[in-house]
Amino acid sequence: MPPVHSSPFFQMENQAILSLLRHTTPGNEKRTKSSGGLLKMFKLFPMLTSGCKMVALLGRPRKPLLKDNATTGTLFGFRKGRVTLAIQEDPQCMPMFVIELPMHTSVFHKEMGSDIVRIALESETKTHKKKLLEEFVWAVYCNGRKMGYSIRRKQMSDDELYVMQHLRGVSMGAGVLPSQSEKDIADGELTYIRARFERVVGSKDSESLYMINPDGAAGPELSIFFVRGH
Repeated sequence: MPPVHSSPFFQMENQAILSLLRHTTPGNEKRTKSSGGLLKMFKLFPMLTSGCKMVALLGRPRKPLLKDNATTGTLFGFRKGRVTLAIQEDPQCMPMFVIELPMHTSVFHKEMGSDIVRIALESETKTHKKKLLEEFVWAVYCNGRKMGYSIRRKQMSDDELYVMQHLRGVSMGAGVLPSQSEKDIADGELTYIRARFERVVGSKDSESLYMINPDGAAGPELSIFFVRGH
């Protein structure tokens, strides 16, 4: 996948969002170590280890598990690579937003060890001629820390298409997908987390996605924010 360039001199201008995304808040200073967050997700969601048969089974529940108007979000990547975010109106549809985040998958797994994970993407575009999620260049923050810059995909890579195709029948889940080649094996396991999110549109310049835990089960809170600078 292509490298993501970052600038250490960029500062987020929206102080309200920056305050919201502070890494540490009172009463929430204890953090789970290592990859405990991924283990939490494994317990919270149905897990796939391989094969399309399980994908098909999980993708056709007899009763709807979550609200129909929820948005699907998938975070995936090779353990030795970077994590990619894909957003879909429905798992059967092509993603409306795909971006490789400037964050290694192992780092994301460690962040999931926290009870609260907040990812913010801020566009510096001033023209407002595009819809918010149509912007290309984004500054990326995780729990208040600047991670770097990313560019939204115009076209998905082969690896991204492989993941979307393999998970077409999955509404929610966490696990490991089978490798396509020896190169993939060298990059480590291809892990993923897919969840349904409540999508909240604040204005033409701000949207938020809040992860919906299945059946109200307790689990880590994952939120994704999109903001366009004024």
